[in-house]
Amino acid sequence: SIGARVLVIDLDPQGNASTALGVPHTADIPSVYDVLIDEFPLAEVIQPSPESENLFCAPSTIHLAGAEIELVSQVAREHRLRTAMEEYLESVDEKPHFIIIDCPPSLGLLTINAFTAADEVFIPIQCEYYALEGLSQLLGSVQMIQKHLNPRLHVSTILLTMYDGRTRLAQQVAEEVRSHFADQVLETVIPRSVRVSEAPSFGQTVVSYDPQSAGAIAYREAAVEIVRKSAREGE
Repeated sequence: SIGARVLVIDLDPQGNASTALGVPHTADIPSVYDVLIDEFPLAEVIQPSPESENLFCAPSTIHLAGAEIELVSQVAREHRLRTAMEEYLESVDEKPHFIIIDCPPSLGLLTINAFTAADEVFIPIQCEYYALEGLSQLLGSVQMIQKHLNPRLHVSTILLTMYDGRTRLAQQVAEEVRSHFADQVLETVIPRSVRVSEAPSFGQTVVSYDPQSAGAIAYREAAVEIVRKSAREGE
């Protein structure tokens, strides 16, 4: 809605990002798997999303579940996504303003490929009991990648999600995260919302599924904040 061109690279074998963006990702579709394992050009697997003329997606398929093992024996196994992205950016006239890489929830070779290709880590945190434990593990992984594979990598943005202001726990998690990461946490929080949960089952994001819902408004506000933040950091 801000007019930025966005490419989403779906690295999660579950393919939730592909589903939410309305992009086909059945087993026979060319996907990120072909890019990582068979060195397909990224441009050949990218599809436009029906969500917006500025939104594109390199889909995941179920084959990615096996890529974790197949990558082990590959040459330059940690750098495959980075190389594909660099070649893609050199080949296109209209470069995306943002490339978002959606990662699986564990630190395997898929996530390591994402961390090696990226400059920034964006962390959505559910305001729940185990959130801080997961965050400290993730920060440890980021530090390891910084040291060995990608010194540019840094945690730039944290977004508090599934926030229920009526519960003391959600408030405590939010306060704790803000106290440790004052510069990274967005002011905008995403409230708990049935609409946000429902939208992917219709192959849509909440922004097009129910644009006036609290969840959609919050995500748009978060997007504006991210764009302003990156403009400030780019100055």
